[in-house]
Amino acid sequence: MALDSLFKPFEFKSLKMPNRVVMAPMTRSFSPGGVATDDVAAYYRRRAENQVGLIVTEGTGVARDASLNDANVPRFHGEKELAAWKKVVDEVHAVGGLIAPQLWHVGAAKGKDVLGKIDSPSGLSKRDGNPFTEPMTDAEIADTIAAFASAAANAKALGFDAIELHGAHGYLIDQFFWEGTNVRTDGFGGPTIGERSKFAAEILKAVRVAVGPDYPVIIRLSQWKQQEYTARLATTPKEMEAWLQPLADAGADIFHCSQRRFWEPEFEGSDLNFAGWAKKLTGAPTITVGSVGLSGEFIAAFGGEGSQPASIDGLLERLDRGEFDLVGVGRALLQDPEWVVKIHEGRTDELKSFEREALGVLY
Repeated sequence: MALDSLFKPFEFKSLKMPNRVVMAPMTRSFSPGGVATDDVAAYYRRRAENQVGLIVTEGTGVARDASLNDANVPRFHGEKELAAWKKVVDEVHAVGGLIAPQLWHVGAAKGKDVLGKIDSPSGLSKRDGNPFTEPMTDAEIADTIAAFASAAANAKALGFDAIELHGAHGYLIDQFFWEGTNVRTDGFGGPTIGERSKFAAEILKAVRVAVGPDYPVIIRLSQWKQQEYTARLATTPKEMEAWLQPLADAGADIFHCSQRRFWEPEFEGSDLNFAGWAKKLTGAPTITVGSVGLSGEFIAAFGGEGSQPASIDGLLERLDRGEFDLVGVGRALLQDPEWVVKIHEGRTDELKSFEREALGVLY
């Protein structure tokens, strides 16, 4: 049965997952002052005790003043902050779960709070040619790379089972990838996606040194940006290989390939989605994500649109034939901690619709 493919164990390096379900990272903003609360720990524990194979946390800020643009998003540096994350890890492990922090720097992405000097490759937040801040200096780039490496080392020391770097959706790492926000003329810029991948590659190299060879390192990537939904970093398989292979060579183990709708093909003439192409081009394991289990995509959800439970039969067929290795589930798990159990037990009539109000609650 195709469902069996979703509940088949997955092993890579030290990561030993009981099934193929990954809880996708979702910003929650329930950590006042950047410190995760007991409620946050309980929120992750509920997913772990209901068969989620690997939890990737909400984005959590590395040690740069402006790594976050919301004071209620958790930080991943500082004594209080790391102690709070240790409690999260312990709660998840107590029920047999696995967890990885998503390490984040928002860069020039706009937010409700300005928490320090804004980091940006070229002072741009979108493709408009109008800089609103200064480009990062070589020293600031080096410090940011070191901040990611330090966070990764702390994650391993705290007992997290893997780490994920947020390199998608128009945030700092992605701002270096994108020609719309990276117009640098030094070694961290250039006309090709391969040249603009250097910042991410240097972070990955530093992270790999910090955590060692056997600790799993995931990187989340996307073509689309929150600043421009139609943006494309790679318009051909050749360009995608030029983007991804340097990241694999630098230490990325698993590619978390974000699409708004996972079923959409990445390139004309092939049914493969983003995760399928990433696996084909690099040979690395991949996670597919984007509206899994729901009828509507998440951008519309922020505008108030609800989503109904949707069949995952097509997803299971793709997983069964090896197009990708793991499945990221976001809003369906945000609304319902028992989503995986219900799928596993065939209780699809009990699956819940997603409503925007769920974004304001820690179920």
